[in-house]
Amino acid sequence: MEQTLVLVKPDGVQRGLIGDIIQRLERRGLKLAGAKLIQVSDKLARSHYAIHEGKPFYEGLIKYITSSPVMAMVWEGPSAISAVRQTMGSTDPLKAAPGTIRHDFALSISRNLTHASDSPENAASEISLWFTPEEIVNWQLCTFEWLFGEN
Repeated sequence: MEQTLVLVKPDGVQRGLIGDIIQRLERRGLKLAGAKLIQVSDKLARSHYAIHEGKPFYEGLIKYITSSPVMAMVWEGPSAISAVRQTMGSTDPLKAAPGTIRHDFALSISRNLTHASDSPENAASEISLWFTPEEIVNWQLCTFEWLFGEN
């Protein structure tokens, strides 16, 4: 079973979209395995965005992600990384497909509501950065067979 990190960034939290985002991921058939509302520290922000260090937008990104609480979540399911990224839509909301979260709720790339891991390696790294093993719940989704069963 694949896991991925999803963040509802400060703009999504401030606009009251946490529930809408969770609902869309649940309706896709993904399982929530961990969640917490967190005020991101400067240290966590810099660790999470280390890949962008030195880029012109880096300091603005740090200021933004630490400006307001973030809803951090671990989602699980077959092909969870691809399914979440497809549900979120293109990083640029103006290029996102209709029906995706970013298309439906955002207009600006700098306020695109969410972050989602882009690979299994990054998902594992990001999850361990944001969550302790004790904060991730291993449970069975009762609809699993109805969602993923084979004939």
